[in-house]
Amino acid sequence: MVTVTFRRDSRNRLSSVFAEGHAGWADPGEDVVCAAASAILQAAWLGLAEHARVDVDGERTGGRLAMRWPEAARDRDDVRAIVATAELSIAQIAHQFPKNVAVRSAKEP
Repeated sequence: MVTVTFRRDSRNRLSSVFAEGHAGWADPGEDVVCAAASAILQAAWLGLAEHARVDVDGERTGGRLAMRWPEAARDRDDVRAIVATAELSIAQIAHQFPKNVAVRSAKEP
């Protein structure tokens, strides 16, 4: 299962995303559910870094993605649109494939 956690800061602004696991919907390389979740999160990272010009801190390794963006950028409309769209998209996939994708919300530690 892919588990995606969207974290919010003390002001309830999206601040980071952590994803891990594999959907298990199909064999590796043919799993469209895993590919969809991965593509959405990769696109959010790219949108933040290249469109919004935000320094994204994180890592992307096999089966795991973690990204966080600076506090100073969290109120910007473009940043909020990018990360909120990713959150909505992942939630929709989790709704369609509840055995393969879980989405969670958390407060920053």
